[in-house]
Amino acid sequence: MNYKAYIRVRMDKNFKRIVSIITNSKVATICEESFCPNILECWSRGSATFMVLGDICTRNCLFCSVKKGNPRPPDPLEPYRIAKAIKELGLRYVTITTVTRDDLNDGGARHIAKVIERIKDLNPGIIIEVLIPDFKGDLNSLKLVLDAHPHVVSHNVEVVERLTPLIRDRRASYKQSLYILKKIKELQPNIVTKSSLILGLGENFDEVVKTMRDLRNVNCDILVLSQYFRPTTKQVPVARIVPLDEFKKLESIAYKMGFKAVVAHPLARTSYRAEWAYNQVMGGKRYGYSGER
Repeated sequence: MNYKAYIRVRMDKNFKRIVSIITNSKVATICEESFCPNILECWSRGSATFMVLGDICTRNCLFCSVKKGNPRPPDPLEPYRIAKAIKELGLRYVTITTVTRDDLNDGGARHIAKVIERIKDLNPGIIIEVLIPDFKGDLNSLKLVLDAHPHVVSHNVEVVERLTPLIRDRRASYKQSLYILKKIKELQPNIVTKSSLILGLGENFDEVVKTMRDLRNVNCDILVLSQYFRPTTKQVPVARIVPLDEFKKLESIAYKMGFKAVVAHPLARTSYRAEWAYNQVMGGKRYGYSGER
């Protein structure tokens, strides 16, 4: 199946306005760094996902195109620049993500918390989602982020358990990711939690269902299922293109398991339709987004 047919090109005035604001603000977006296929659609709708703590990751997951190496120290002015850019964009909902910073004692948690706090200062009433690393399982770092009171906290298991040591960095752990999601709910039950699973890397159907069940067992609210597309030749090749009807079947199973919102589509990413998913959780509605674009 040619999934290019699902990509809507909207190089309109709003898209160009967002490009200008982001460029002038000197902030980074995961939309650009990860070669997200939804960048035109999301930016045209006035939605963007900001990446903090630089654009160099200390881990080397084999599916990811973000630069690897030794990052620079956190920029103390970054929280203000991002908050100001969000205000100029007029966003109602914002997603903040980060590279993994194993070089920092707290994994960058204090900096992430400052970003959240500064966004709230300049943008009263905004809904904030953060996509966090595992902080090497350190609860003190996790608490720093939670104490800034984001509305949604995402942490991705990325792949099924069997593929984790083959695809993710050796410092990542399937069980550790589940542990982080579990602790978020234990520490602050009112926070909405989310996780994403990439398909097409060699997993089988039963393994996907097991992963979904594992996520529900730690009370994960939102599930995102997406197709893996090889960003460059440096990443692992695609093992399989997952049919759209399989995404729909998994979506149905996920809702029966108790997920409150499911975004299941080949081109989905963690932050895709993030506001929609949050509203599903808060509004208690039960319908999917697998076929609508």
